[in-house]
Amino acid sequence: MSFREVLKQTLATLRAHKLRSFLTMFGIVWGIASVILLVGLGKGFSKDQKERMKSLGTDVAIIWGGRTSAQAGGLAAGREIRLSVDDAIAIKQECYLIKTVSPELRRAVPETSQWNSANRSVRGVWPEFQRFRSLKVEEGRLMVEEDQAQSRRVVLLGFEARQQLYPGKAAIGETLVMNGLPYTVIGVLERKKQNSSYGSGPDNTQLFVPYASMARDFPPRERPGIFKGWVNNLVIEVADPDTHEEAVAQVYRVLGRRHHFDPQDEDALFVWDTMRGAKMVARIFEIMTMFFGAMAIMTLCLGGIGVMNIMLVSVTERTREIGVRKAIGATRKDILRQFFSEAVVITVLSGVLGLIVGVGICVLLDVAPKPEFIPTPVVSTVSIVGSLLTLGLITVLAGMYPARRAAEMEPVESLRYE
Repeated sequence: MSFREVLKQTLATLRAHKLRSFLTMFGIVWGIASVILLVGLGKGFSKDQKERMKSLGTDVAIIWGGRTSAQAGGLAAGREIRLSVDDAIAIKQECYLIKTVSPELRRAVPETSQWNSANRSVRGVWPEFQRFRSLKVEEGRLMVEEDQAQSRRVVLLGFEARQQLYPGKAAIGETLVMNGLPYTVIGVLERKKQNSSYGSGPDNTQLFVPYASMARDFPPRERPGIFKGWVNNLVIEVADPDTHEEAVAQVYRVLGRRHHFDPQDEDALFVWDTMRGAKMVARIFEIMTMFFGAMAIMTLCLGGIGVMNIMLVSVTERTREIGVRKAIGATRKDILRQFFSEAVVITVLSGVLGLIVGVGICVLLDVAPKPEFIPTPVVSTVSIVGSLLTLGLITVLAGMYPARRAAEMEPVESLRYE
């Protein structure tokens, strides 16, 4: 029997049992589509998370003062380490593995524009901070070295801060009164997709000014533990990701010498290492993608069981036909080829439809409006190849057993079958 005849007969069988054929093929179609969609969502979540991590900064570590856990230099353990702007200067001068550093001073102060008022957090930083913390302007400009050197009263507005203080109004060049002092708005930041932050909240909600201006105009009130030059934290950017660990260790050595603690005492400083966090998040989403893929493959295998079931039913229903064919000269090989070919046609046809449906859903989710927390699925070559390989295995297993069963029937017994 030629392939054309097998295809014609298979399509006739599918038409004769429309509901049964639809349910059988649906299992394969949905299985293939699930592999593509679930793996695509997993990779989409991973890609989206990487972009959000970049919004916090690339190759960045945030350093807070901690509390010593070991004696050093004749000083008892348990001392609180308080960081200052001089620490940032020392790191900039001595740590050659550090590309950039910035102190960070934060305070919530009253802000008043001619349109509205707020009490949002203000961050005093060096201009370098803007680059490695991925601050980009939607309007206006960023702070420059001259702003810091001359202690200019200029301010950058986060996306949400601008909406509150200048709702629907022009902000660039306007005067914003902060803690009773006039500051000029020089820029409005682009809206960030940021799911992690530190200190006083996401960048969208913040205002940014030169560190020198903030330290002069509204430093925190001096009290025990808070002194002139005190900063909330330091932010560093390493020069080379491959030397990230050594760069952080270098900072420990410099600050350990300045504050008289053992550089091996990890409790003396609290460090949020974004590279380490990014690797951990990437691993989590990698495992999640593998789990999604495994569940989708199981769904596809269940569809294969459905194909095997319909082929066994088909063999039973056509027992007399098998007997007649054998009686007029059809060999065991002819019968085996016929039923195996029918299984191949069903699975291949279902697989093609599944690929179309899976890729189509991914494309639709890409162009359709959706909530921010739902990522765009990434159509993965690995998922397509994996689903096709699984489909090939299912074709062999689901088609060969019913075909062998049909081929091994005895002609006499087959003709007697009612």
